[in-house]
Amino acid sequence: MTDPKIPLLVIHTLSPGHQAQIAERYDLHYAPTAAERTAAIATQGERFRAVLTIGSTGLTGQEMAAMPSLELVCALGAGFENIDVEAARARGITVATGAGTNDDCVADHAFGLLLGVVRGLRPLDRLVREGVWRTAIPLPPNVSDKRLGIFGLGAIGQKIARRAAGFDMPVGYHNRQPRPGVEHRYFDSLEALADWCDVLVCATPGGAATRHRINAGVLNALGAQGYLVNISRGSVVDTDALAAALREHRIAGAGLDVYESEPAPPEALTGLDNVLLTPHVAGWSPEAVQSSVDQFLANADGHFSGRGVVAPA
Repeated sequence: MTDPKIPLLVIHTLSPGHQAQIAERYDLHYAPTAAERTAAIATQGERFRAVLTIGSTGLTGQEMAAMPSLELVCALGAGFENIDVEAARARGITVATGAGTNDDCVADHAFGLLLGVVRGLRPLDRLVREGVWRTAIPLPPNVSDKRLGIFGLGAIGQKIARRAAGFDMPVGYHNRQPRPGVEHRYFDSLEALADWCDVLVCATPGGAATRHRINAGVLNALGAQGYLVNISRGSVVDTDALAAALREHRIAGAGLDVYESEPAPPEALTGLDNVLLTPHVAGWSPEAVQSSVDQFLANADGHFSGRGVVAPA
């Protein structure tokens, strides 16, 4: 006789195929909407021994308290900023992540936004459709040889830096501390990095420590020829300050995959031609999502077998 499957609550959107893959090994209860999540915890909370979420959705301490059997919370991606880690640790609940599973995808998308906004691909596409030929359009600048600043030189930031090498872009970065063994130039303040670089890419974790770190002062330091790319979290950028800088051409442009209002569009930005927007898909590809699901199963199987998770928070 086989052991009963371990009850798992999933509160993030998964494809039917990935639901089926997980359900082969776990007793999956799928509750991707806020209402379904609330109902599942209220009516079945005592059953669940594991929860699968994402960083932006998270899991609160109050929700954990309503699940007395809970022992594992996993984030499908690398971020876990809205999981109440302190509450989990106080309860002895393990928190694990999908760190490393979508780094290449995010770095690819960051460079796509960088190329798109510096070369002005969105307005160029519109102008072609309107019948405007190149002789009536200002010349878009090179990407090659531009100075790239990276705010948050973690695993994703380093992969962005590797892609920059193919464009002969000097790289500088700002972290709380310099990274040992990194050859790129370190700046001890974000403002100094913004003043130095032509393109500033945000690849830092979200959360209170980085909220609105990209503010009017940083944008002014970036300057009228500078560009901003954000593939980290929407909370990192002060949307109103960015909108004003773009409207007043105090920076040249921005490419954003994340924004404070998501999933609602950032209304202050949608009417501007010098911003390129994508709907928080930098980490999404068939390959990346499959890898994230596989790592969740490795985390869960490791925890419940006693081996331990493969990617602890």
